[in-house]
Amino acid sequence: MKFVISREALLTPLNLVAGVVERRQTLPILSNVMLELEGNQLSITGTDLEVELVGRVTLEQAPQSGGEITVPARKLADICKSLPDGCDIEFSLDDQRVIVRSGRSRFTLSTLSASDFPNVEQSPGSQNFSVKQGDLKRLIDRTSFAMAQQDVRYYLNGMLWEVQSGQLRVVATDGHRLALCTLAADITSSESLQVILPRKGVIELARLMMNENDDVQIVIGSNHIRATTNEFTFTSKLVDGKFPDYDRVLPKASTKTIFGSRTDLRQAFSRTAILSNEKYRGVRLLLSDGSIQIVANNPEQEEAEEIVSVEYQGESLEIGFNVSYLLDVMGVLSGEKVKLSLADANSSALLEESEAGDSMYVVMPMRL
Repeated sequence: MKFVISREALLTPLNLVAGVVERRQTLPILSNVMLELEGNQLSITGTDLEVELVGRVTLEQAPQSGGEITVPARKLADICKSLPDGCDIEFSLDDQRVIVRSGRSRFTLSTLSASDFPNVEQSPGSQNFSVKQGDLKRLIDRTSFAMAQQDVRYYLNGMLWEVQSGQLRVVATDGHRLALCTLAADITSSESLQVILPRKGVIELARLMMNENDDVQIVIGSNHIRATTNEFTFTSKLVDGKFPDYDRVLPKASTKTIFGSRTDLRQAFSRTAILSNEKYRGVRLLLSDGSIQIVANNPEQEEAEEIVSVEYQGESLEIGFNVSYLLDVMGVLSGEKVKLSLADANSSALLEESEAGDSMYVVMPMRL
């Protein structure tokens, strides 16, 4: 195995693939990436047994010989980062050591046999479709903040993908708030399919969506999902569990509808959050004709108050929320105005874009 590659051509796929590799591994080989050279195409593979990522680079110079070997992921990535811009890197295999040369620099890396490198099984897919990378990234960006982190309800530590004829819908919830985004897509499906992607898989997949106008091919199997672009093949195991019925969470009986400037509300929430309780992050919203008063206080008896003009006519209402949840939603919504639908002080709030949008957000109230 001997080849030459430019630093820039290697660095992008290597960094992304090394991102999948966990720093602390029970199996030493999982700290490595596999380099596989076939013809003039170099494949770089990393896995943690849950997520696998294969990056592909076409070499400009024909390699002297092919083969496959695994090398430490972080060390190789750090070496490539530290080399000067625009340099060429030569790889060669010598007595089960990989020698990396560039200019006057020379590094010798330990290796492990590629035959011991685990493969994520390739199960046949029951659903195939393709979408634009930019559209898929938007779906993930608009919902991933609502995924749970290390919840005992393990099925919440991920994202629901619901595939129906003509649309792909993704939903995330941590039990306190819910985010939903729908994409009209060229999908033909006789029945609705629901799968849960693990949290790490969602984050890694979003990092790969770099060319927004290019397509990504999605294959969903019984226990795996695979996404393929020109440069990468991403495979992730699915979470074996039942996602909550999100439709029951969407508020249906809202009687109060408020329209307000997204920028004004976001800035007001940001300022009041400064003096909210650091642990619970609660703010009170006092709704009256034409305005919302936002009040926050903390155990040190400090208080912040903001009044924001809104379009609302009706009875007054006082309701509490976690301000971090409201700020997360304001950060992903677009458009000038935001629409807030409420029923009473004990029911969830529904936040949407004021014009017809593709996203809905539900935030549960807090008792303050």
